[in-house]
Amino acid sequence: MAVRRHPATANRLPRLAIVPKPRIRNLIVCLGDQLNRDSAAFDGVDATQDCVWMAEVIGESTHVRSSKVRTALFLSAMRHFRASLEAEGLRVDYRSLDSNDGCNDLELALVRSLARLKPSRVVLVQAGEWRVQDMLERAAKTAGVPIDVRQDRHFLCTIEEFRSHASGRKQLRMEYFYREQRRKHGVLLDRSGGPEGGEWNLDHENRESFSAEGPKGVRKPLAFKPDSTTREVIGLVDRMLKDHPGDLSRFDWPVTPKQAEAALDDFIEHRLPNFGRWEDAMWSDEPVLFHSRLSAAMNLKLLSPRRVIERVEQAFRDKSIPLASAEGFIRQVLGWREYVRGIYWLHMPDYAQRNTLNADQPLPDFYWTGETEMRCLRAALTQTLESGYAHHIQRLMVTGLYALLLGVRPQEVHAWYLGVYVDAVEWVELPNTLGMSQYGDGGVMASKPYAATGKYINRMSNYCSECRFDPAQSEGAEACPFTTLYWDFLLRHKAALGSNPRMALQVKNAQRLTEVTVRGVRARARAIRTNGGQPT
Repeated sequence: MAVRRHPATANRLPRLAIVPKPRIRNLIVCLGDQLNRDSAAFDGVDATQDCVWMAEVIGESTHVRSSKVRTALFLSAMRHFRASLEAEGLRVDYRSLDSNDGCNDLELALVRSLARLKPSRVVLVQAGEWRVQDMLERAAKTAGVPIDVRQDRHFLCTIEEFRSHASGRKQLRMEYFYREQRRKHGVLLDRSGGPEGGEWNLDHENRESFSAEGPKGVRKPLAFKPDSTTREVIGLVDRMLKDHPGDLSRFDWPVTPKQAEAALDDFIEHRLPNFGRWEDAMWSDEPVLFHSRLSAAMNLKLLSPRRVIERVEQAFRDKSIPLASAEGFIRQVLGWREYVRGIYWLHMPDYAQRNTLNADQPLPDFYWTGETEMRCLRAALTQTLESGYAHHIQRLMVTGLYALLLGVRPQEVHAWYLGVYVDAVEWVELPNTLGMSQYGDGGVMASKPYAATGKYINRMSNYCSECRFDPAQSEGAEACPFTTLYWDFLLRHKAALGSNPRMALQVKNAQRLTEVTVRGVRARARAIRTNGGQPT
């Protein structure tokens, strides 16, 4: 028998139950330099309730003129990390650099994402830059969403521990902090608890230069061929940052934890044994020499500093590297790296505006082109602009030294370093540049300015051998501009530096110059400054 339906319900579909989409509990903000799965941001993560938020925004490459290589490294590493999170079932809300939503900075991008996703809470590990941390906190406040800022476990010394170390001290010095960290973490200690080898610091063994024949046995770092993800990023960056410096045709940086670990293996086996002895040396067409090239991987958190320290110490225990190399490298990671982060968060945000020496010159244009007759600067700048890399002596005693002696405003030097180097994150770059290199903080980071004549560069490199300038001369057209500006620097700042015990002898030597020499030095220094930093 046929079933008759009421006319009003004859065409009505069966009613389906509507299941509301579950609200996001935690929106986990993951920045481009926080690519470690063991981050505190992921503590208690639940794939059914939480969402990871990652964003590529053009403002992070334009607030300073970021190198294409630096941007490509960050973006490729971020995309690989996103893939690894999704592979384990985590939801990732990811914004690409070429998104057409009008968001040019992290703050606006997060505000809009919070309005769209409506999470109960924002979770993040403290950012590596005061500016970024401030932006993210403002975004959460604007959206009215609670924010949970967690401690960064990647580092071996917390910000609170560093504040405790600094409390009550008239002066902070890395050496004492470094010894504390060695004891605290049990690194390179002998059975009595003292320093292995009887000395805390073996820097006096690590200042050799190469003979006239140059370095021998240099093996280039392990290179990583770009995969499809990296190639996609390279094309995107080349298109969107076409006027920025950097050559992406030779991009070979590690962009995953596995690659970073392989880079560590390569360094320990092939370059670490000779690292200590020649860590301060420079040589033409040898940009890496015996250095690690691991700082970028550590700063993006693809590689744990604890892991690096343990591996280097074990290599010494296995008698495969000398103590001076192990101690020298560990000092950079456990000492300087942790120390500069402590300085940064202890003194920010006003630290970024310090200018103790009242330096007022603009950054020379040739820092963006490498076009100068000064061979050392041409080599270091060209290498930096193409690859985004230079080792620490090239940064401190070539590009940084010239800016210091010339009297460049430290904020301009800082912006250049932050933009051009692949490993630059502000917590590590700012104190090293403004403080150590430019003495803009008046001695917070370093006990004296790192001022030297061209003779230092001549002793530690072969740059001067084919340069038309003479590092032994201080005045005249053939004098090395570094040497001219060194004496001018001491004369200009004799009142401020004369009372510094570590500078007193240098200032006295400047005061012994004859009146004729002083006039010649000052005249040429003025001419160099008038000529945009280029020697006349």
